[in-house]
Amino acid sequence: MSIRFHIDALRETVPPGVKLVAVSKFNPAEMILEAYDAGLRVFGESRVQELLVKKDQLPGDIEWHFIGSLQRNKVKQIAPFISLIHSLDNERLMLEIEKQGAANNRVIRCLLQIHIAEEETKSGFSPDECRRFLEGGLWKSCPHMRIAGIMGMATFTDNENQVRKEFRQLKSLFDEFRTGFFPDDPDFMDISMGMTSDYSLAIEEGSTMIRIGTLIFGNR
Repeated sequence: MSIRFHIDALRETVPPGVKLVAVSKFNPAEMILEAYDAGLRVFGESRVQELLVKKDQLPGDIEWHFIGSLQRNKVKQIAPFISLIHSLDNERLMLEIEKQGAANNRVIRCLLQIHIAEEETKSGFSPDECRRFLEGGLWKSCPHMRIAGIMGMATFTDNENQVRKEFRQLKSLFDEFRTGFFPDDPDFMDISMGMTSDYSLAIEEGSTMIRIGTLIFGNR
């Protein structure tokens, strides 16, 4: 089965208002090009060095998303072109993104990464930490960094009720933050949640952006 076949099948299950991010990390440029030729334009990478190599090998109209943990000293390398950073999870990283956005005379869009899973290995703000971060207000003085929504990953489990509960919590936080901190901000619009194993539940619970790798490219 071809990548195009997988993408066509996937598209039938994703409603029009939900953005599909093809998780291309660890997959070679040729496979990404195959997905590109099938119509995809948004790709997610989690390692800066790998992203930089692929960016030079692939078409210039690709919208690159950074979906992994981002070290502050690597922001400079992706700041000139990155479309969305899914993993803003601390103030110092935000200040570095602001600094590099200013240096490149552009606004870098970011999602607040919230830790909703029961697995300690996943990173992100706790809901309370995120509230304090927003209440602190430092983000308001960062004109080259824009908070565009939130991101979270559910626990990797077969327990559908638990996954749904975690997605519901993330949607509830999004609504709370939008009302409390971004009431008149049309840029605060995205909830990035849902991957290959749970994207249909995520969509049902209000996701606007899903990150799909295995279902498009197969097992690595």
